[in-house]
Amino acid sequence: MVRKESNKKMTLDFLFLTSGSILLAFAISSILNPNELVTGGITGISVIFDRLTGISYTYIYYVLSLLILISARMLLGKGEAIKIILLSTLFPLILILFEGLNFDFIENDMMLASIYYGTIAGVGCGLILKRGFSMGGTDTIAKILHRKVFPFMSLSQILLVIDLIIIILSAFIYDRRVALYAILTRVVFMKAIDTILFGFGSKKVKIEIISDENEIIQDYILNSIKRGISAYEIKGGYTNMSKQKITSICSPRESMLIKRFIANNDPNAFVDVLPVISVWGKGIGFDSLTEEEGA
Repeated sequence: MVRKESNKKMTLDFLFLTSGSILLAFAISSILNPNELVTGGITGISVIFDRLTGISYTYIYYVLSLLILISARMLLGKGEAIKIILLSTLFPLILILFEGLNFDFIENDMMLASIYYGTIAGVGCGLILKRGFSMGGTDTIAKILHRKVFPFMSLSQILLVIDLIIIILSAFIYDRRVALYAILTRVVFMKAIDTILFGFGSKKVKIEIISDENEIIQDYILNSIKRGISAYEIKGGYTNMSKQKITSICSPRESMLIKRFIANNDPNAFVDVLPVISVWGKGIGFDSLTEEEGA
């Protein structure tokens, strides 16, 4: 029975990973590149270097993926490298295959191209993240920078800065119009990911954690994610044992970072994530309690 469940999980993991990679590769090769759009992440870096060097962005993406994989192994440990090794080898190969097909889905309409790319690529990326895989891109770069250079910044803040740098560079290399569409592309992309992961409507989530590694998890949420936590004692109905539950309010993207961290440190932990309609109080992205409602 256990073996059957394991095989089912592996099959679903492979289907989600392959489907997500195909959608993402299609969006990049048939929408993003033909329209000379730029986005964040190592996709955006690859497209910019393609423009500067004339080397196909597919090969630049492959090299960058391998460099990030090696860096993750050296600086973050074996566990982090194992999480991204499959995607870092499979996706660039699919991307090279789609680039060889030379199919243009949208041409000469940057507005439509931005929306189509953001939607299709976001769905693809969401399918990959939904099964617990790491993209092995700027999220890994952000972890390295956070651990080695900017421990006082949250991972989300570092990711935002990386994306902004890429978009600003695109304004110099292309023009300001391309940079504006890059922002639109990123907004649609992130919304599509959030929709795949958590459905429609929720901008914030409540994450609840029961683990035997509470101290390191609390430290990670407080000092890496830069979110507040609450902790209280609970008693299991089956075991009748007392344990501590940790709760935090964060963004869907941050909840995935927390989930990955917990998976590395305590695979037997219990984690549930609930959509939150509104959050009032002090905190990143929260609404002020004193803010007046519009008439």
